[in-house]
Amino acid sequence: MKTRLTAFTAVTALTLSVLATAAHASDLGEVTDDDGKTARMVADMVRSGHINHPAIDDGISSHLLERYVDIWDPQKLYFLQSDIDAFKEYENILDDKIRSGDVKFAGLVFDRFLARMQERAPMIDKLIDAEHDFTVDEEIVVDPDDLDWAKTSEELFERWRRRIKFDLLLLKLDDTDLAEGRKRLHRRYKGNRNLMGQTEGHEILELYLSSLTHCLDPHSSYMSPQTLEEFQIQMKLELKGIGARLKYDDGYTVVEEVLKGGAAAAHGKLIKGDKIIGVDPDGPAGPEENIDVVEMKLSRVVDKIRGAEGTTVTLEVKKEAGGIESYTMTRQRVKLTEQEVKGKIVESAEWIDGRTAKIGILNIPSFYRDFQGASQGGNFKSTSRDVRQVLQRFNEQGVEALIVDLRWNGGGALSEAIEVSGLFIPSGPVVQVRERNNEVTAYKDEDRNMSWRKPMVVVCNRLSASASEIFAGAIKDYRRGIVVGDKTTHGKGSVQNVMNVANRLALFGKDRGALKLTISKFYRVNGDSTQNKGVVSDVILPSLLNHRDIGEDSLDNALEFDRIPQADYRPFSSYVSDATAGQLAARSRERLSKDEDFQKLQVAIERYLERKNRKTVSLNESVLRQEEEELEREKKEEEETIKNASGNSDKKDIFSDDAYNRELLNITLDYTDLIKAQQTVRK
Repeated sequence: MKTRLTAFTAVTALTLSVLATAAHASDLGEVTDDDGKTARMVADMVRSGHINHPAIDDGISSHLLERYVDIWDPQKLYFLQSDIDAFKEYENILDDKIRSGDVKFAGLVFDRFLARMQERAPMIDKLIDAEHDFTVDEEIVVDPDDLDWAKTSEELFERWRRRIKFDLLLLKLDDTDLAEGRKRLHRRYKGNRNLMGQTEGHEILELYLSSLTHCLDPHSSYMSPQTLEEFQIQMKLELKGIGARLKYDDGYTVVEEVLKGGAAAAHGKLIKGDKIIGVDPDGPAGPEENIDVVEMKLSRVVDKIRGAEGTTVTLEVKKEAGGIESYTMTRQRVKLTEQEVKGKIVESAEWIDGRTAKIGILNIPSFYRDFQGASQGGNFKSTSRDVRQVLQRFNEQGVEALIVDLRWNGGGALSEAIEVSGLFIPSGPVVQVRERNNEVTAYKDEDRNMSWRKPMVVVCNRLSASASEIFAGAIKDYRRGIVVGDKTTHGKGSVQNVMNVANRLALFGKDRGALKLTISKFYRVNGDSTQNKGVVSDVILPSLLNHRDIGEDSLDNALEFDRIPQADYRPFSSYVSDATAGQLAARSRERLSKDEDFQKLQVAIERYLERKNRKTVSLNESVLRQEEEELEREKKEEEETIKNASGNSDKKDIFSDDAYNRELLNITLDYTDLIKAQQTVRK
């Protein structure tokens, strides 16, 4: 089942989110012959470098057409069937065109989409201002997969009528005056058209070539030079700018958060809610004048604010309280600490009556590594270095057991997953990798020293992916600890390599971005792939994520699960066994059956499954109002339940006191008790 937007979501939200990357000025909405050269290079790299050595043929061409069209009009609200029929003339030749360096089809579809947006504008405005009968019993289809493309303008008009009626009805139910609601919708759809009109050529090319690579697997993609810059920022956990998170809201660039340690925080006057209406990229002494950024796409505003460390930028800011002020700041290096390793020590007696122990919480949000810094030697940012420091502190302070929290960790650098695993196991293979030629390589931890030898529990959820699964699988296969959490991890067992499409110094200095390509697959040391099936938890805890279509197995074109021979390794301990896991799971189930928060969570799960299976939503105001009131009440109960039984109730605290985390402590204490009992028997 594809992950799609539903009727509850703004019609172009998917496209807007895809385009929300840093951008440089270029010809808007145009792909060029030079882009065709990039496409030809990408096609050659895909054929030779992808793990499956795919042929770029008619089958890929047909799939590419469908995926690319879907990107622009996911809700089937702009194109007509006649548009789709016109596009289908290219169904079996897009492969040939890409191989010959022709990407005009990418621009053709975008231009048609932009034209359809402009054509639909008067109709949308008319429907917003029209009188709607909210007492009629009619419905709107939730999932566009259940809809065909509209064949006539009349059919599309009816689809839009229901869409606008639904938009207005939601605003009415939110106690918004109908006149004000109409103003909001006019601004929303005008804003969508304005943002689409600012789409740049490199963004169109990126979407088109990524549609091609997604025909092969969900994780291969093309990155424009601008997206590649964003990727490198995330891996280094630093950027150069003012240190503020920004968002686009109703035509304005709005400050969402001021980051600690950044220029904005040091300046002290920029605050959440401020609207940036002008930017002078060179500051007051520079040659450029202040640039009006109202209605400008967020990525372009961000590009004007960012700059070299030590340079100045001036922001013209509209304050929430009224008035306009001008702030000049000196850009500086900003550390992105949200994804940084963190540690916390919990005294279990303060959480659980009668159970005393000092438990260390090791939170690893991602596996990051500054590859450029590492290549230069000396000090550089990496997960393994940060984990080692936290473990050293835990050992010095007498921590008795460890919880390694990998919830929401989407992965990162393979080398870091191996090095971090090596801190917990004796020397030996950590992961096996099957290459394009079917050759299997075991990547080993060569260091026999272990930074942590005491009991450990690894916590995962359905969003723990890739490098997280390598770590969890190694801990499980070496019997080094137990895995607790959702029924299984994400299931991403493929390896991507980021390769420059062209040498940056070649071709007259042309930067053609990079290709993130699936080149191999991960396998645990026991021979199982982590692909699709993930790493199954020894102790499974109730969770809404267990029932959502968010794993690898729900993605289009996901690679299959398979096995290879196991590596040559020896388990660390005999204390971790199926029997041990069974005892821990039984004790946990017994506790949860009596826990009020988890009982509420089970009710929330049942309600969610009912909503998940709904195909339509009523457009009758009284019916929808009743449904929305029930839904609002249920959601409030769910939020409170999730807050108390999710382990994610306070994002500022890496391990807050809630029912889920208390159960993790109980499982950890049960585990250490079982180990102590087994050790006593053997003595």
